[in-house]
Amino acid sequence: MHPMLNIAVKAARRAGQIINRASLDLDLVQVSKKQHNDFVTEVDKASEAAIIDTLKTAYPDHAILAEESGLSENESEYQWIIDPLDGTTNFIHGFQYYCVSIALAHKGTVTQAVVYDPTRNDLFTASRGRGAFLNDRRIRVGRRDRLADSLIGTGFPFREKDGLERYTELFAEMTHACAGLRRPGAAALDLANVAAGRMDGFFEQGLNPWDVAAGGLLVTEAGGLIGNYTGDSDFLHVGEVVAGNPKVYAQMVPILSKYTRINAA
Repeated sequence: MHPMLNIAVKAARRAGQIINRASLDLDLVQVSKKQHNDFVTEVDKASEAAIIDTLKTAYPDHAILAEESGLSENESEYQWIIDPLDGTTNFIHGFQYYCVSIALAHKGTVTQAVVYDPTRNDLFTASRGRGAFLNDRRIRVGRRDRLADSLIGTGFPFREKDGLERYTELFAEMTHACAGLRRPGAAALDLANVAAGRMDGFFEQGLNPWDVAAGGLLVTEAGGLIGNYTGDSDFLHVGEVVAGNPKVYAQMVPILSKYTRINAA
């Protein structure tokens, strides 16, 4: 395992311990609202602090982009992109679908990725060019070649500005096109599940880099494709993402491209 990936795994496991401990007594968890339907807990913050502490101890000069604390000041070729608890709303309710997501970008390209599901103790890892793994076993995207037979993951826009009406049209169209649409509520874990072949594809809009950085590398290293709704490979900073095995991806893009928000502003 790449030494930088090793440190990321250590950080993710530390965060997972914090999350699992807190999940044993959710009534004690302090919750505050960032905006409508967007929650943050003390657990997100404690998880993020543990991750940053682990990374900074090993690599004090690296830059950090994290959901709760934002962008660090220091300039570096290396940037860690962190979501300390993706699926906070699920976590608050004891609905066990959430994860820790840690990615390392070198000169803007993601090279290392960890998605850790603390509930199931599932550790997804990838290094660029080395393949994707779940608990040290190689994973591949699913083999289905027809969208009509495929299980597709998505996420509803939860912030008002993200255009729910337009999205529900897309939701209806995709429901007719595939075998089943699922909305579990943690994009990083959804992407990891696409990489593992548990879902054949995934799409969502209104996402941030920390939601998709690690999952995106898992998908491509597992033989899948990821891009924005137009099918272009630029997805990290544009707020929309589609992923899947190559055949399913190719069938999703023509549907999604009509709904792209790129250049809409």
